[in-house]
Amino acid sequence: MKYLIVLGLALSALWSCNSPSRPLPILGNRTVSPAGDTIYPIIPEFAFVDQDSQQVTNATFAGKIYVADFFFTHCPTICPKVKAQAMRIYKKYQDNPNLLLLSHSIDVTNDTVGQLHHYAQKLGIETVKWHLVTGDHDAIYGIADDYFSVATEDPSSPGGFDHSGRLILVDVNRHVRSFCDGTDPESVTKFMDDIDRLLAEQFPEKK
Repeated sequence: MKYLIVLGLALSALWSCNSPSRPLPILGNRTVSPAGDTIYPIIPEFAFVDQDSQQVTNATFAGKIYVADFFFTHCPTICPKVKAQAMRIYKKYQDNPNLLLLSHSIDVTNDTVGQLHHYAQKLGIETVKWHLVTGDHDAIYGIADDYFSVATEDPSSPGGFDHSGRLILVDVNRHVRSFCDGTDPESVTKFMDDIDRLLAEQFPEKK
């Protein structure tokens, strides 16, 4: 089943990249209701706390699209690369109120609100635009699957965690629409093209 999901995501991403004039696909397995309606997977309800002790929920992103990822502040491997690429997104869309960013810390023990606040200051980001969140261990790890990402505790991995370097694009209806390798600048450049396409699709009057 995992192979089929990965294959479906890869084919959807390939279709998306080769079809710049079409809407981005909705990623993930879909079902059909008894009435014949297609039901697409969505990001479930969540409640976390960000670097300024503010509660962050689905309502925080209501009427907006956002880019999500998973990280931890003392990550010695991919996180600095992913955050450097995410800063490209932050700066490009800093003045666009229709796009936000959401980073989930997977080290819920050490990445306290205070630590996330310090990390945000180092990045030079504004909380209103980019939320760095912590919260319940199971809630953080459980929601990674809904973003088609990976987050596990692994003492054998550098820093003690194994996680994906993906950046994930979510639309106003909580559907995942695109993702990229956040360690690869070229992949992130193409991902920003997808962001532009989704903004044009969901906010046509704001072109």
